[in-house]
Amino acid sequence: MTPSGRNPLEAAAGAQTVDLLIAGGDVVTMNPAREVLVGGTVAIAGKRITDVGGSAELRRRYAEAQVIDARGCVVTPGMINAHQHHTGDPLVKSCIPDLLPPGASIFEWSVPIHGAHTGDDDEISATLGALASLRLGVTTAIEAGTVAHPDRAARGFLNAGLRATIGRWGWDVDGLPYSAPAAESLDLQREVLDSWPQGGLVEGWVTLVGHDLASDELMAGAADLARGRGTGLTMHMSPTSSDPETYLERTGRRPIAHLADLGVLGEHLLIGHGVWLDDEEIELVLSSRSAIAYCPWAYMRLGQGVTGHGRHAEIIERGGRVALGCDADNAGDIPDVLRTAALAAAIARDARVDPERFGADLAFELATIRGAEAIGMADRIGSLEAGKLADVVVHDATTFNWTPRGDVSLQLVWGTDGRTVRDVVVDGRVVVRDGVCTTVDLDALRVEARSSADALLARAGITVPHVWPHIDAS
Repeated sequence: MTPSGRNPLEAAAGAQTVDLLIAGGDVVTMNPAREVLVGGTVAIAGKRITDVGGSAELRRRYAEAQVIDARGCVVTPGMINAHQHHTGDPLVKSCIPDLLPPGASIFEWSVPIHGAHTGDDDEISATLGALASLRLGVTTAIEAGTVAHPDRAARGFLNAGLRATIGRWGWDVDGLPYSAPAAESLDLQREVLDSWPQGGLVEGWVTLVGHDLASDELMAGAADLARGRGTGLTMHMSPTSSDPETYLERTGRRPIAHLADLGVLGEHLLIGHGVWLDDEEIELVLSSRSAIAYCPWAYMRLGQGVTGHGRHAEIIERGGRVALGCDADNAGDIPDVLRTAALAAAIARDARVDPERFGADLAFELATIRGAEAIGMADRIGSLEAGKLADVVVHDATTFNWTPRGDVSLQLVWGTDGRTVRDVVVDGRVVVRDGVCTTVDLDALRVEARSSADALLARAGITVPHVWPHIDAS
């Protein structure tokens, strides 16, 4: 191995035609040695990274390639958001009031909004969410569930150029819109997996609402389907005390213990939240290698008790599979994984009053390679290494919060956030250049989004309140 980490396989890969060089930046590889190549270059051919190494050598070798000049910049893998709602919320962001009693935000806002969503709304919402994510350096998102129009949401991801999973929410509880018997719900899941096969920029996952909105038959069937298809299963569970209370009343066991009895746990499973877990549940998560999507901003914003009850740092430190998530536009609000990484580290350190616990380096691993491991994609994304898919972010390190330069992990997590992202490449395609998304007509989208939001709220019968009086001063 050379100091740049190149091996014979990488050298062979480098023999092909290279389309793009990201040259001259400090390349944070997140490879097994966590090497940072100062003044390094990433070479991309088609959708994949072919080489990561010294700038002089690679620029000479690939003299005909297009070049993104990354001098004065920090180059990292694309970041991973393991739990994000791309429909329902993006058209009504910052509309659901803060001061609501428990359940009101769901039943007075989210349910009627989802019920009034059209296919056009889902595509616009997903496009908006994807563009916001890309602009902040997020290149992969696990969609937390689309109620009715997963194909349209997937089209929104493709329009923007975001790597994502897609799934139709499954539930089989009487009296709820879009509910269906377990067998029918599983057939709908199969339709998504057939339409969006594994390995594409957008791929289908088995996706349940979770909580207490699925029968044992549906839960077990969804796990069997995910295992049989070699794909992921994601659902919500235990962001508050409600799920444990409901499961104890219905089954005599807490949620994770009951799912273990059903055979649902395993490496295929990504649990959204997992805040209110007891000792037994944590042991079951660890022993089954089930993963958790941790969305600390949402729990803090919604007052769900993460500082008193969340034990995500313990799970991480014990080798558990945890990725970061940003949740929804009326919960985590901003799909900024760097901002989320800082909060995850801060909660861990403060909870035990331990300044030697949970450093920025670990937090950034959760945003990249360990996040990729948690969602089952570490063979494809999460680090800058030859053979992996070309998901790359260039951070402008000439701004004042990067000046003067210190330790790169500290500055990425504590010293900045997604707003210093300059360029983004996904699947070898430049989707953000000089801070501007290149894939969508942004002016036209703004007009369309405003019109769609107004129409959606009218159909849902919702008037958005304003805390401060608004006076027409035109």
